[in-house]
Amino acid sequence: MKMRQYIPPSRKEMNKIHRIVEAYLIAKEYVLKEGYGEEIDWQDSLMLWHITESDFLRESAWVVLSSGMAEVVIRRKFPSLSGAFHYWRSATEIIDDSEQCRKRALDVFRNSRKIEAIISIAQRICRQGFKIVKRQIQEDGVKFIQSLPFMGPATSYHLAKNIGLDVVKPDRHLLRVAAAAGFATPEQLCNEITSVVGDRVSVVDLVIWRFATLKANYLEIFAQ
Repeated sequence: MKMRQYIPPSRKEMNKIHRIVEAYLIAKEYVLKEGYGEEIDWQDSLMLWHITESDFLRESAWVVLSSGMAEVVIRRKFPSLSGAFHYWRSATEIIDDSEQCRKRALDVFRNSRKIEAIISIAQRICRQGFKIVKRQIQEDGVKFIQSLPFMGPATSYHLAKNIGLDVVKPDRHLLRVAAAAGFATPEQLCNEITSVVGDRVSVVDLVIWRFATLKANYLEIFAQ
């Protein structure tokens, strides 16, 4: 088999990578200074094989509820919503009490489509069993997650990150940063940074996203 010839990056490309890595390190230092070190450590520690049924129910509900909404709103309501769903102890417990779960949840969060999606995910776990669901995620990753209710192009990657898959969520902040920095996709952006600094791409994603939520002019640091 003929080996592919290695083509070293051009000086222009090297300067571009150096600049984006420098911007990332500045952003990470700022995020740490603002007190989000535990959030970064949490993302870095996530591994799919450690995820339990309760973890999956909680994280999928968080992602469904967060879609199109400010994080601060969901964070404020989530403890009460968790109580409405028996604190995510098991899918069976939710489905056996689905009517009351639905009623309690709608008293807290009046979006019936999202509440129904949470119940439908619990039904899927009840029907298949969490071991099978987890194995399908291990085999098919985001593709399987997208078969779940309310899991679209961005939310599916959000859930994948939150259960330990090392992926990048193509949300509006990452899309804007990638474009400003001259990269075709957020994944390409994060992979370039990872190749230099060694952070997981999911951590790079988180740092850039969190920085964007903290700094109104976040694009300036990443712009070409």
